[in-house]
Amino acid sequence: MSSTVVSSVYVVCSDAAGIAGNIFAFVLFLSPIPTFRRIIRNESTEMFSGMPYIYALLNCLICLWYGMPIVSPGIILVATVNSIGAIFQLIYISVFVVYAEKPMKLKMLGLLISVFATFASIVFASMRFLDSPSRQLFVGYLSVASLISMFASPLIIIVPNGIGTGLGTLQLALYAYFNDASQEELKHPLIDP
Repeated sequence: MSSTVVSSVYVVCSDAAGIAGNIFAFVLFLSPIPTFRRIIRNESTEMFSGMPYIYALLNCLICLWYGMPIVSPGIILVATVNSIGAIFQLIYISVFVVYAEKPMKLKMLGLLISVFATFASIVFASMRFLDSPSRQLFVGYLSVASLISMFASPLIIIVPNGIGTGLGTLQLALYAYFNDASQEELKHPLIDP
């Protein structure tokens, strides 16, 4: 095979993977719609958390920046899908804030400001202090870290609860064991006559 054919096959496969990734990401961005229909219908955020949408917004903004030609030339599909994702997350956060109780509204608005400040800092630092290859590496690592934090955020709740469940079970087992031993000792008089 000539190098031109191999190169053409690579470009076609790369574009196909990019388009498939965009389709899957778009479906992922649509997945919260039933939750927000419920929030709007009930006019309450109930017990839902707004944190996943904050994480997702930060992730979309960082990945959007990573896909921009000034950071990573040639992967504009990453920028386009994440710009759409950022718009969806902003809509979700806006709906959440509208129907949240006042303390949660203030918390969400503070987090939203923090997300934009963090993103602005990343853009400023990557443009001001890094050359092109270093910028791509820096923003690339940040996008990976933000993806991991977004998808691992439920584990932040699950892991401590899992550890707590295990320790609670151990505590109950120790209580049962020593309680039975204590009951056995109570059957004997303290002083033998």
